[in-house]
Amino acid sequence: MKIHEYQAKELMKQHGIAVPIGRVATTVEEAVAAVRPIVEASGNAVVVVKSQIHAGGRGKGRFVEHPDVPGVNVVTDGLKGGVEATERRVRELAEKMLGSTLVTVQTGPEGKQVNRLYVEQGIDIERELYLSVVLDRATGRNVVMASTEGGMEIEEVAAETPEKILRETIDPAVGLLDFQARRLAFGLGLAGAAHKNGARFVKALAGLAVGLDTDMVEINPLVVTKSGDVMALDGKMSFDGNALFRHGDVTGMRDLSEEDAAEVEASEYGLSFIKLDGSIGCLVNGAGLAMATMDTIKQVGGEPANFLDVGGGATTENVTAAFKIITRDPNVKGIFINIFGGIMKCDTIANGVVAAVQQVGLEVPLVVRLEGTNVELGRKIIDESGLNVVSATDMKDGARKIVELTGGVQ
Repeated sequence: MKIHEYQAKELMKQHGIAVPIGRVATTVEEAVAAVRPIVEASGNAVVVVKSQIHAGGRGKGRFVEHPDVPGVNVVTDGLKGGVEATERRVRELAEKMLGSTLVTVQTGPEGKQVNRLYVEQGIDIERELYLSVVLDRATGRNVVMASTEGGMEIEEVAAETPEKILRETIDPAVGLLDFQARRLAFGLGLAGAAHKNGARFVKALAGLAVGLDTDMVEINPLVVTKSGDVMALDGKMSFDGNALFRHGDVTGMRDLSEEDAAEVEASEYGLSFIKLDGSIGCLVNGAGLAMATMDTIKQVGGEPANFLDVGGGATTENVTAAFKIITRDPNVKGIFINIFGGIMKCDTIANGVVAAVQQVGLEVPLVVRLEGTNVELGRKIIDESGLNVVSATDMKDGARKIVELTGGVQ
């Protein structure tokens, strides 16, 4: 699960991590009203207006309706004309940004609609750095990554200057140790007050990552001010969905409008669903079998349209919902149902498929491979349903048949 920047910064603040003063706004008037309190609290007439979407690269992004307006704007009019001038400029920007579609390198060409803005104090920046805590699935441990190349995409840094990425692995038994935090601060070239503040910042961020069960927390840029303060100028967080039951406050931050509607609907039925770019819909039980099914489809020349695991305890209702979600995708040209019945019984899948087809119809080819518990009963239900279904003897046979039926090649 992802959250917005303003929410990430609120969590950081709760964990003793320095962030600029800011206020979220969902209307133009709220954005304007945020200016004066921020200026008075910070003593700085410069404010920043930031689009809040679940995507990075906002500063380099552009609005479809207003290509001259970037996703992040620094408002400096207050330096010349006072707070009123800044308020006028914020109003002008908010009117253009709210409700418009922002396109960045991470949204794709379709972009995302901006429904929230974050108005934040301007910061007197001396240096920009990069800092993140990410879960290394190979070792099962969090890793702190840092770089002097703040403001750049970390993928670019890794490709062009990998030696500039510093890493420290966190032992879950003891957490990030003081010497590791100091070593990172030295590696970032911090000295004096900035070194002390930087090491403290890194320790706090590592503690937040462990305490909130994050998959990733990223600050880009992490800034050092002329006075030696270290502060999170940006903030991204994503969380381990399996641990959200421990964090009700975090779960409450979920913004369904930023998520794929089909994935949200699937989660309501306990289905694991991820939309992909292909044309062959997949309905499978078990995450491992689902991944193997997608690999096999690609091997015979097709492209999967989704990952969908109905799980071991799915009911006819769940399977019906899964089938509806797949058929609703206009890119789906065929469907491959691949079930190996263990805990999940083949007759349950068959009943769900029949019920779904009766409700929504079947306008694309359907290949079904059933094996395992109650397989004969499942096949009988399909055969006696009158549906136009192609049977498969095994996974590769099923993948080959659905690719052929959708016009693909081996």
